[in-house]
Amino acid sequence: MKLQTIMVLVAASLAIFASGCRYNKARSSAGAGSEGQEVAGGDIAGISSQVDDTNIESGSLDSLSGKSFKDRGYTLCTDVNFAPVYFELDATAIRPDELGKIEAVAKHLADNPDRVVSIEGNCDERGSNEYNIPLGENRAIMVANFLGQNGIASERIETISRGETNPAVAGSGEEAWAKNRRGEFIIMKK
Repeated sequence: MKLQTIMVLVAASLAIFASGCRYNKARSSAGAGSEGQEVAGGDIAGISSQVDDTNIESGSLDSLSGKSFKDRGYTLCTDVNFAPVYFELDATAIRPDELGKIEAVAKHLADNPDRVVSIEGNCDERGSNEYNIPLGENRAIMVANFLGQNGIASERIETISRGETNPAVAGSGEEAWAKNRRGEFIIMKK
C-alpha cells in the first residue's frame, strides 16, 4: 500500500475518532444481545494507536504518541493468555457476552501495575484492506475504551489494527470468519 493511501486512511480514522463517532450499540444477532443495548463507548485520550499493514516495510506505523510498547523495550508476558473478544460482522460494538473477557484483562492489569496491553483488532477476509484496517482499529479502540472504563490508564494501552492480515483460522465460511473477527490481548512488561 502506498504511503499516500496509508496517510489518507490514518487521517480518516482520526477524523472519525476525533468527531466522537463511534459504534456503541450492540447489534442484534443470534446470541449477541438485544438491539440498542449500550455496551461500551467513550473516548480515552492518549491511547497509543498503530496500523499494521504487511506491505509497510517496518510492519507498523509509529503511534501518535511515539513508539509502540515493543519499540520501548517491553517484552511479551508468557505467564498469561487471555481469550480474544469476538465481534459480529461489520460491527465494533462489544457484545454483552464478551465483556467478562475484557474485565478479566482489566483485573490482571490492575493487579500487575508493571504490565501494559496491546490490543490487536482483526477482521475476516471479506471487505477490502482499506475497509478492514479502520474496522480493526475501531474494534481495538472499543476494547481499549472498556478497559479505561474499568480503571486502566490510557498510558498502559495501545491499539493495533491487523485488518485481515492475521487470521486465527484459515478458510472461508461463517465458522472461520467468526473466529477471525476479534480483538486480541498482548500483555507486556519491561
